Amino acid sequence: MLRIHFTAQDLAYVRLARSPDPLWEIVCSLCRLQTDEGPIAFGPWRRAVAAQLRAPGGNGEGTGGRRAVALALRSLVPCGPYIPDFLTPAVDGGTIDLRQGVDRVLSTPRSRLRRELTLLTESARAGVRGPGAAVPGAPPPSPLRPFAGERLARGDAGALRALGGLLTAYDAGFVAPYRPWIDAAVASDVAWRSRELAAGGVRALLETFRPMARWSPPVLEVAYPVERDLHLAGRGLLLVPSYFCWRRPITLFDAALLPVLVYPVEKPVEKSVELALAGAGAGGGPGPEADAGVGPEGGFGVGLPTGPVASGASLARLLGPTRAALLYEVASRDCATTSELALAVGCSLPNISQQLAILREAGLTACRKEGRCVLHLPTPLGQRLLETAGGGARRALAEVTVSP
Repeated sequence: MLRIHFTAQDLAYVRLARSPDPLWEIVCSLCRLQTDEGPIAFGPWRRAVAAQLRAPGGNGEGTGGRRAVALALRSLVPCGPYIPDFLTPAVDGGTIDLRQGVDRVLSTPRSRLRRELTLLTESARAGVRGPGAAVPGAPPPSPLRPFAGERLARGDAGALRALGGLLTAYDAGFVAPYRPWIDAAVASDVAWRSRELAAGGVRALLETFRPMARWSPPVLEVAYPVERDLHLAGRGLLLVPSYFCWRRPITLFDAALLPVLVYPVEKPVEKSVELALAGAGAGGGPGPEADAGVGPEGGFGVGLPTGPVASGASLARLLGPTRAALLYEVASRDCATTSELALAVGCSLPNISQQLAILREAGLTACRKEGRCVLHLPTPLGQRLLETAGGGARRALAEVTVSP
């Protein structure tokens, strides 16, 4: 168990990142590739990545080949004993984009590089799980030697540039094509937890992490593979949502670094996601399902015309006035209850529930149950449908007259 000790000052400085951290997604996804954990949540993604590794070019020369990229990074992220903290630099202001994150990795002091890479080598040899272990139930440590070995440990400029290239290439090949679905899952999670924070404060926010964590003031008790205490000591805590994190939150090994708790978000499994992943499987191009609404953009197209939709009235004719207005309200509010949507659109609860079910079946909205409420939010497909309409059409949708 991980026990995170709060002071009054820490409770006033709990932050919730609004988006996933690209470097944590890389690290966590590398762990997912090395195990069969979460077959329902990650199975389609693993199959798509495996197809890329087997595809022509997957065994390309040098660090440019997709297989070479994955193997090189796997040597730095073995699934279990220890993962170097310098691969996921903490950011006080929240999450950063990939380029900024890679720049921070490349600016790691030489002394820290050597210290953490030495610990990585020693923990792999010992075959034991360190207190910063990121993944429970991991297989035996990887026999691979850390990428660039001694050159990276002494901060060689060429080795660091190569590492930056590996991180960028891995993200482009194995994470970025699936970002619409990653972002949708994270947006759903953040909208829900932000709603709880606004309604009940930090205590309500921390209570949302049950059952993987339990708030027992002034300690947050987190399910963890080892016994560990983390004293925040006035530094606060940054909560970072992650798609590829699985089952239990994870944190940095070095307690002296800015405290971060990376936690798994709920990963809804839908047919549309499976089709999209299948389409992206062979190098990011459209698969045989393209005619079923899976487009060319990394397999995540939505089968919509490339030109803008003429007007909000066009979408109203396509979806029907009630569903068009509902989709607009769901997207505008990010996270809304059925009752709130019924009031906004001016329809009865039974009618709204029926129309929302149709939107969900079409893959335009998603929902999650929280207590006695059902919270609704847009999917990437629903967002893109509105985006193709343009700002004027979105405003027009808000004025669509519906009958109760």
